[in-house]
Amino acid sequence: MASLKSALSYSTRVITTLSKQMHVIYIRRTLFLPRLPLFKRAEGKFITFGRQSSSTAAGAEKGEDSFLKWFLLLIPATTFGLGTWQVKRRQWKLQLISELKRLTTAEPIPLPADPHELNSLEYRRVKVRGQYDHSQELYVLPRSPVDPEKEAREAGTLSSSGETGANVITPFHCTDLGITILVNRGYVPRQKIRPDTRLKGQVEGEVEVVGVVRLTETRKPFVPNNDVERNRWHYRDLEAMGSVTGAEPIFIDADFESTIPGGPIGGQTRVTLRNEHMQYIITWYGLCAATSYMWYAKFIKKIKL
Repeated sequence: MASLKSALSYSTRVITTLSKQMHVIYIRRTLFLPRLPLFKRAEGKFITFGRQSSSTAAGAEKGEDSFLKWFLLLIPATTFGLGTWQVKRRQWKLQLISELKRLTTAEPIPLPADPHELNSLEYRRVKVRGQYDHSQELYVLPRSPVDPEKEAREAGTLSSSGETGANVITPFHCTDLGITILVNRGYVPRQKIRPDTRLKGQVEGEVEVVGVVRLTETRKPFVPNNDVERNRWHYRDLEAMGSVTGAEPIFIDADFESTIPGGPIGGQTRVTLRNEHMQYIITWYGLCAATSYMWYAKFIKKIKL
């Protein structure tokens, strides 16, 4: 009993001495570990359990808010960049449309005999002189007629005449060049595809044709393959067309002035290009403005959204 009292008295003196030497700000639980083999520690050490101080938690929360703040700023910055990119794309498209119109309305030049030279002359007006070989007509179908005046009147409206037919491709022997090329004479309705239904338009003898140079096409998705055996063509494959007719892989679209009464209607070249960049500009800049305001209200004005 005396030894127990002596031990308690000694412990009290030790704790009092340590409390004077240590400055403890916050202690939730303090355990004095006994001397056991499992724990290797110096005499009189304490293990303190407690929660993280409020200042540390506030610092961590502030760091997270700072990261979120600058991360979300990427949204208006990205949409602004996309809007600016669409502005440049629109300028490029307008220049391209202007260039195509210039080429298709310029004075025609003599057709170069070298097919490789034509690669840089697509949509350029050229003129040739010679005669047609109507016995080897090819038909590209289905096609609807190109009427620039009608399309200009109906621009922006959802309308369709529903009329379909074919473009008549005829070998043309150029007397001045000594080669045979392919000429898209123009559009005929479905009931006029057969040559015997439009004999009046099957011009004989030497004629001059003015048209625009066209290059070969790559088959687009969902477009059927050309059926050579049935003479049903769905896209311009100049190599295949030349193999069937014996013509060079040179192709021109005859202009409207080359139309023969009773024959195919010339001028079936579409030079309009999709130009929807203004819609994209409005969309991206609108998103930029909206997200910029939300970011400003949230992180600068501290408005709860």
